[in-house]
Amino acid sequence: MKAPLIFEIKGNSLDDGAGIRSVVFFKGCPLACIWCHNPEGMRTGVEIAFDQRECIGCNTCIETCLQHALARDNPFFIDRQRCTLCFLCTEACPSGALDRVGREMTKEAILEKVLKDKPFYDTSGGGVTLSGGEPTLYMDSVSALLQALKTHGIHCLLETCGQFDLERFTTLVYPYLDAIYYDIKLFDPEEHKRFCGVTNATILANFVELIELTRADGKEFLPRVPLVPNITDSDANLGAIAAFLQSHRVTKAKLLPYNPLWPEKSSKVGIGTDSLDASMKKWMGSEKIKHCESIFREHDLDV
Repeated sequence: MKAPLIFEIKGNSLDDGAGIRSVVFFKGCPLACIWCHNPEGMRTGVEIAFDQRECIGCNTCIETCLQHALARDNPFFIDRQRCTLCFLCTEACPSGALDRVGREMTKEAILEKVLKDKPFYDTSGGGVTLSGGEPTLYMDSVSALLQALKTHGIHCLLETCGQFDLERFTTLVYPYLDAIYYDIKLFDPEEHKRFCGVTNATILANFVELIELTRADGKEFLPRVPLVPNITDSDANLGAIAAFLQSHRVTKAKLLPYNPLWPEKSSKVGIGTDSLDASMKKWMGSEKIKHCESIFREHDLDV
């Protein structure tokens, strides 16, 4: 079994499920959302990130690079066509401005990391959350990890975009989960393809099956909608999603307020954001968030 690529394990999280949690971020995603809040987790391979704020301008990395892939006049500093991912620059960088994104981690290595925080899970009602990227790209590895976590009595939650093979999921992953947070971004299939790279046919079909399965099994299943200015936050889109949830007897959902910090993270891994609308570069106002919530409440949804 090939070890999955992990780009971060974040402890002491209070935003990814009940209680105090550790969040394991898997690298790679079947979607390509233009507003991805974890852009360093989108691609399936390892990468090098460059943080201009941490750079002290010593040029040690430039002198170290055998491929001449680093240059101050490059808007992203790294020429990713030249770069062979030898990581000599990351090893030479004294400030940590250059860093490897994505490392293969075995089940044992992940367990060693998260089990250190088990006392916090036990006292707060927390646990381990699998996020990304998209964890279901690594179903065999995720299954083994979840089974190991359950032997330690740890609450397991999955955050997913829903773009996966349902049969494999229900066999390998679902039995070992206590909760699923399931994202629905856009209801119109063509709009979903335009902004996320694929249609939402599989996502919505999987949702319909899983809402019934989790309801029968008594597992937590929480639909989530990210609010993205001028993309997902329209009355038409939110109304369509709310009506869809209501039609499947869903009574609770979560709206994720927009966070404009992702463009800076994108530039670190060489993803340009110069063409972004100005509204996507600032925080969403409280009045707009309240308006979005009101649309869901009109459909008898607790948000």
